[in-house]
Amino acid sequence: MGYAVVLGEALVDLLDGEYDGQPVYRQAIGGAPLNVAVGAARLGAEVEFAGSLGDDVLAGRIADFLAVAGVGRRGVVVRPVPTALAVATFAGAEPDFRFYGEPLSYGLLGPDDLDVPLVEGASVLYAGSIVLLCPPVLAAARRAWTLATGLRVFDPNVRPRLLPDQAAVAGLRDVVAEFVASADLVKLSVADAEVLYGDASAEAAAGRLHDLGAGTVVVTLGPRGALVSTAADTAGVRLPAPVVDAVDATGAGDSVMAALIADLLADGLPADPAGWSDRVGYALQVAGLVCESPGGAVSMPTRAQVARRFPR
Repeated sequence: MGYAVVLGEALVDLLDGEYDGQPVYRQAIGGAPLNVAVGAARLGAEVEFAGSLGDDVLAGRIADFLAVAGVGRRGVVVRPVPTALAVATFAGAEPDFRFYGEPLSYGLLGPDDLDVPLVEGASVLYAGSIVLLCPPVLAAARRAWTLATGLRVFDPNVRPRLLPDQAAVAGLRDVVAEFVASADLVKLSVADAEVLYGDASAEAAAGRLHDLGAGTVVVTLGPRGALVSTAADTAGVRLPAPVVDAVDATGAGDSVMAALIADLLADGLPADPAGWSDRVGYALQVAGLVCESPGGAVSMPTRAQVARRFPR
């Protein structure tokens, strides 16, 4: 088993809620790539996080949280800026994020900041999420992508609030195509597909990504499960999600990617489409358990917790 490098943003989510009849915001450490890193580590993987942090108290809490979760920080740089915030409001269990902070603390990792031996030695490299909209980190991700010698996994994790017009959407679509072209695994949601391609059909999105060059594609469907499509079976198969009592879907999609990365590190690429279906089925159990607790990274489970919740 090697290790994974997860490149992207770390920030603090402020989750909308209520206490004693008054509106409050509860802090939760987050950022989709950080969720992925923590989720994979809690499932037993060795993970290094690559990204930029601010220099305030909140950044210190992020660093401490990574350390407690067992995530390495060899790829982290610190900049003299406040930690970026993501304010989340909810319609049911689904969060809607708005981002605050300038300059954005998570967008200050440049290509010259990369730990080159760390990236070159990784068995899995993850890139994606909102750092694709930050030129310095996009340049760093592009360099890491070319340095990678292991498997490349990608998740666009689209945030419509950060795309002010169709020109911005088109620009992100081009960036996504660039990374997808050499990705061994791509995960995206039907909501991502709707924003990027104007079509929320999982099968259409998977076909488009295969045409661009993706190896395996996993399209998450929320409570309806996921579609997994491989180069050997591009038609794909839909897998149901477990029935859970969802209270907060924050980080659910990230936990799917975390589980897939952990299994890639443990066992490599599956030999056939059935192997991918088994892994995605397990990843959906991980996501279901995440949905039963508030917050994202703090809800990432261990394998023992998944086994207790979903005994085979």
